[in-house]
Amino acid sequence: MRPSPHRRNPARRALTAVLATLGLAAASAAVVALPASASAPPPPAGWTTVFTDDFDGPAGSGVNTANWQYTTGTSYPGGPAGFGTGEVETMTSATSNVALDGAGNLRITPQRDASGHWTSGRIETKRTDFQPPAGGKLRIEARLQMPDVTGAAAKGYWPAFWALGAPFRGNYWNWPGIGELDIMENVQGLNNNWSTMHCGTSPGGPCNETTGIGGQQACSGATCQGGFHTYAVEWDRSGATEQMRFYLDGVNFHTVSQNQVDAATWTNATNHGYFVILNVAMGGGFPDAFGGGPDAGTQPGHPLVVDYVTVRQAGGSGTTPPTTPPPSGSRDAYGTVQAESYDQQSGVSAEATTDSGGGQDIGSVANGDWALYKGVNFGTNAARQFSARVASGAAGGVSGLVEVRLDSRSSAPIGSFAVANTGGWQSWRTVPANISGVTGTHDVYLTFTSGQGADFVNVNWFGFGH
Repeated sequence: MRPSPHRRNPARRALTAVLATLGLAAASAAVVALPASASAPPPPAGWTTVFTDDFDGPAGSGVNTANWQYTTGTSYPGGPAGFGTGEVETMTSATSNVALDGAGNLRITPQRDASGHWTSGRIETKRTDFQPPAGGKLRIEARLQMPDVTGAAAKGYWPAFWALGAPFRGNYWNWPGIGELDIMENVQGLNNNWSTMHCGTSPGGPCNETTGIGGQQACSGATCQGGFHTYAVEWDRSGATEQMRFYLDGVNFHTVSQNQVDAATWTNATNHGYFVILNVAMGGGFPDAFGGGPDAGTQPGHPLVVDYVTVRQAGGSGTTPPTTPPPSGSRDAYGTVQAESYDQQSGVSAEATTDSGGGQDIGSVANGDWALYKGVNFGTNAARQFSARVASGAAGGVSGLVEVRLDSRSSAPIGSFAVANTGGWQSWRTVPANISGVTGTHDVYLTFTSGQGADFVNVNWFGFGH
């Protein structure tokens, strides 16, 4: 799946005849549907589960909204129409489109109404911080059965299990530079899985956009439509060369290595967390390359069936660097709050700093990014000043605001200051700003706003004063 219309590539069309043959061969094979498992398997030795959902619950109920958020409509707010892919459905949170089946599965089901309008479902993890620890690995995996429909009746179907770089959330125009990992994509009911990494610039660029760096593999035994299979990506930072390895039923069939692209492209795509997405689109650039979108012969009502989703990590030093103090949930507003000690974040990443005192800062900060610091105690004597230690190596004409919000990212800022190039990403200065008077204990959000898409600031620490 893509936030940009890039599946209209002629190179994809050349594969149509080959995969049509592959699909016919699979259709002639004996197919045995495999049942859902009761729960996600335990992690292998050396691995730790950091996220899991078995989709257990009453039939007809929605997803666990502590884990997932629904994406509805025909685009992200302010983003490209049709989610940028040309897909034609409207995404909804209705249980007719997204619901548990009572047997340990999630079903995402495209539907068509009497007027011919399609609806479907798209869910995303609330968490955006999935990435390997330094020197470690991360594995995102799901057990899925693709919509059980083939041939003309499958025309326009486009199920997907994928992940996007955290900086995309709230921006929606910075693709493909922020990275995309397509763990499973399928179109037109073909017995085939496509896995792709997107990065760099579009069109063209180091990652061959809008096609990306992709591989493909047919399902064996049961077809992709006829039974459950596991689909995974393993992001490996344990070796000298970082890799993204894609798996179908435990077999590594496609690998993208750091040295396949330039250093800046890889860094921009991987120096942050990711969030996970499950959806079924109808129509769009990818189906167009294999015969077109849905028509009168397309059958609605065939779901993508999801048994479980897990995210695991292994090795390294943990998701929070060892030099970062753990979030306390009870912070002194008038002390020094280390920026990398956030409780939650989107789009930022911790890195070593050369500022006095050493330690770490948060970097890769651009428009729409944010960091949350829970339980900041301002006391009874109102704080009226905010200051932060910042640095910037942003290009000429690139600048932005560092904002302070209380208790919600949608709250109005209580204060802010502007920052542009300070002489380098480790050229530090302390910038003060006046704020509205604050007392009591609050969750503090640092939010970052810019009229440009590029990174514009690093933050080492911040604090408040009277």
